[in-house]
Parts: sequence; structure tokens; C-alpha cells
Amino acid sequence: MNTYTTKIKKNDQVMVVAGREKGKTGRVLRIDLKNGRILIEGVNMVKKAVRKKSQNDRGGIMEVEAPLHISNVQLVGKNGKPARAGFKLDGDKKVRVNAKTGEAL
Repeated sequence: MNTYTTKIKKNDQVMVVAGREKGKTGRVLRIDLKNGRILIEGVNMVKKAVRKKSQNDRGGIMEVEAPLHISNVQLVGKNGKPARAGFKLDGDKKVRVNAKTGEAL
């Protein structure tokens, strides 16, 4: 099985650039590099049947976020547009930058 690498991290602002949710933006909640999936807050909502349990008083149908493939999302730059990320050395620190403009992400 493949493992994926990405320059996207938890709590980054990302935009969906392909698929049914194209154009939506949100904050990254979780990244699964083993399966190449990413969970974004408020994006790709699906209905899920949930059983009644002690911690969940009500059962029924709930809306939850479903993961997307990593290749379908891109980081959002300061201007609100999708941006490719690169790295630049700032002294001894390695900083993620917008590959086109050079500004820090």
C-alpha cells in the first residue's frame, strides 16, 4: 500500500479544487497519510445513521464530514486563492511559502 506525503498540516486553511465540493474552503481537521485522505471542517458532509448509546442520547441520522483524497485539495494563500507550497530557509528555520509569490503561508 502507498503512503502519501503532503505539505498540508492540521489546522491549515485549504480549498477543494476537484470533485463535487469544488470551490469550498475549510480548516483541516485530520490527515490520514496511509490512505491519502484528508478531513475538512464543513466540507463533504454525508448523512450517517448513528445508534443510540450512553454518550449519544439520541440516535438517528446525523450529518458528518467525510474524508476527501489529498490530491483534491490545495492550501489557500493570503489572497484567498489556491496556492502551491514550497519551502524557504529563514535563518535556521524552514518556512512554508507560496511557490508563486514567495510569501509565508
